[in-house]
Amino acid sequence: MKKTRPDPMPDAPPGTVLPTPAGVDFARRAAVACTLALIVLGLAWELWLAPLRPGGSTLAFKVLPLCLPLPGLLKNRMYTYRALSLLVWLYVMEGSVRAWSDKGLSAWLAGLELLLCLGLFVACTVHVRLRLKAARAALAAAAAANSTTATNPSERETT
Repeated sequence: MKKTRPDPMPDAPPGTVLPTPAGVDFARRAAVACTLALIVLGLAWELWLAPLRPGGSTLAFKVLPLCLPLPGLLKNRMYTYRALSLLVWLYVMEGSVRAWSDKGLSAWLAGLELLLCLGLFVACTVHVRLRLKAARAALAAAAAANSTTATNPSERETT
């Protein structure tokens, strides 16, 4: 017999406010901090610390995609955390290539980029998992409360 899995994203009725579980705020702050740190690192790396060409390079534009999800992170939008957890892998690729191919300071900066990317991915993943788990629990509790109220004869009104 085939087992069915619960719906990965439970649908709450419009206007339902789901509780914020413990740890979500920490994961949100960590994701925002890692994103900002990656932006600062990318700009400093390509403009001042170890640019490809003396005086800075246009590779500094690589941080623009990281600027786009910042409003969604600050507004706690679930879709933004999911999208950013996929976007960060582009920066992991760049960091890993440059960590093994570059020499000196640039290799160290690439290693730092890898660590920040790992932190960002973990923070986004933890944030999404905790919120989905809390949403499922809240909706299950609401459904259980509604079913017991509807079937409990002592709760019915008598006129």
